[in-house]
Amino acid sequence: MAPSTETLTAERILEATEEVLRRHGPAKATVVDVARALGVSHGSVYRHFRTKAALREAVTQRWLDRTAKALSGIVAEDRDPQERLLDWFSALFAAKRHKAGDDPELFATFMVLTGESSGVVDDHIADLTGQIAAIVRDGVARGTFATSDPVVAARALFQATGRFHDPCYAREWEQPGIEAEFDALLELVLRGLRA
Repeated sequence: MAPSTETLTAERILEATEEVLRRHGPAKATVVDVARALGVSHGSVYRHFRTKAALREAVTQRWLDRTAKALSGIVAEDRDPQERLLDWFSALFAAKRHKAGDDPELFATFMVLTGESSGVVDDHIADLTGQIAAIVRDGVARGTFATSDPVVAARALFQATGRFHDPCYAREWEQPGIEAEFDALLELVLRGLRA
């Protein structure tokens, strides 16, 4: 193994881990494989991530954060809350479909990893429902939405739309007519929120 001349950072390790997981899958990927891909000793990887589980959790967090970060831009926009909510859910559905369809091996790997990282997944869901709540709260302030509790409404919206973002439904996302079903559901839930 030739030593790497680049500074070893947590980000480089996470990038390499993602590639190793893509190649070997979650059952066979090891910290030694990650170290080998980076040209460092496995001890160098362990200095950044104390256990294999911590490394797998961090790569899962990184994967989930990509979606949350992209969606946060929609939340921050200063425009009609109803349009932002539609765009937010559309962007979430598109991101999940993209992940599942464009790289099915990595998506399958992350399905395994998210099953191992329930705390990371719970935090991700809390982040996403917090984003929805911010849009709903703004809609209430502008008189667009009528709800006494934006947080409860956000959780209900997230749960009601689960078929279009919960990875357990990924096989359905490419079925004919799925977009029409998605649009119909969003129209129904938005009608229930309107003032």
